Amino acid sequence: MNAGRNEPQFDAEEIFEGIRDWVLCESPTVHVAGVNAMMDKAEQALARVGATIERQPGRDGFADIVMGRIPGKREGPGILVLGHLDTVHMVGTLDDKLPFRREGDKVYGPGIYDMKGGMFTAWYALAQLLRAGETPELPITFMFISDEEVGSPSTRARIEEVAKAHKVVLVPEPAKGETGRLVTGRYAFLRFTVHVSGKPAHAGSQLARGRSAIAEMARQIIAIEDMTNKETGVTYSVGTIEGGTFVNVVPIECSAQVLAVAPFADAMDEIRANMTALEPFNADCSVTVEPGAVRPLFEASEGTMALYEQAEAIAREIGFVPGHGPSGGGSDGNFTGALGIPTLDGMGLMGDGAHTHEEHVLYSSMVPRAKLMAGLFRTLE
Repeated sequence: MNAGRNEPQFDAEEIFEGIRDWVLCESPTVHVAGVNAMMDKAEQALARVGATIERQPGRDGFADIVMGRIPGKREGPGILVLGHLDTVHMVGTLDDKLPFRREGDKVYGPGIYDMKGGMFTAWYALAQLLRAGETPELPITFMFISDEEVGSPSTRARIEEVAKAHKVVLVPEPAKGETGRLVTGRYAFLRFTVHVSGKPAHAGSQLARGRSAIAEMARQIIAIEDMTNKETGVTYSVGTIEGGTFVNVVPIECSAQVLAVAPFADAMDEIRANMTALEPFNADCSVTVEPGAVRPLFEASEGTMALYEQAEAIAREIGFVPGHGPSGGGSDGNFTGALGIPTLDGMGLMGDGAHTHEEHVLYSSMVPRAKLMAGLFRTLE
């Protein structure tokens, strides 16, 4: 360390208050105004540390992308901090099932664990370095994404373009388990929409003339989810279903969204084959399968493992050993890791309950995780 240098100060209460401000701004992916309000907050935070800011208008019905760049001691490819500000929690969750609150070490709120807490803490780590008069070794770019929770359909190309111009990628998605494990690989995610067409009729007086698309879909859902293989880790899950018009009309249309998870490359081909092979149980109905967004398989490269080893050494100095491994949950790190860019995911806060009404982070993890991120900003070269 440099003699006489002002050491960065990390204050858990400051982090807590900043996270509170972000969590109190509800931003489900489908609420474009809410997500853009979060992008405003991210842009303001980046401006406070003197970043050069770029804001790209959203497309395809999604909110904007915000990026901010801080120069390093060296020119050239630097560090990309990549994460999202959209959540799965609809507007009103704060006033109902998941109010913001602290109970002992647990701090609850919609999107706090996945992943507003992690993104704010990463920004805070950089802010504290800069306040102490330090300049990171490499340029640092923050990239805030607006549609990750639905597969990043409008932002994937931009994520990949920006990532290719950087040396490493740090993703402040939630840390895993009791040790705050870092993520060095992620399973592939494949999305599908299944469409079923039936035959309409009056549900009261002429039921036998109809062929219910909903009844057919019910059988399809059971068949789809029964393809899950617990031994290999290949899973199929139906997350949404929509169909019918009036209760007295035999439904002619029904659709369902399917998420399939592939822990290894061959499983992706297996999943595609299984989904496209779906056939109707009722010959008077039709079934079509529409492929959707895909998160590619992210397997640990030598560069990713070298990045983890550096992070582990920093963590040991702080006082913890995070460990590492692959994760069944997807993130935008799938894209960068699949490109072979050294990517260290799970850099966010410890906690639990992502996508549930028990979502929370651990207050005690805020300072250690900020110090870990700051350590990487300091030493990556």
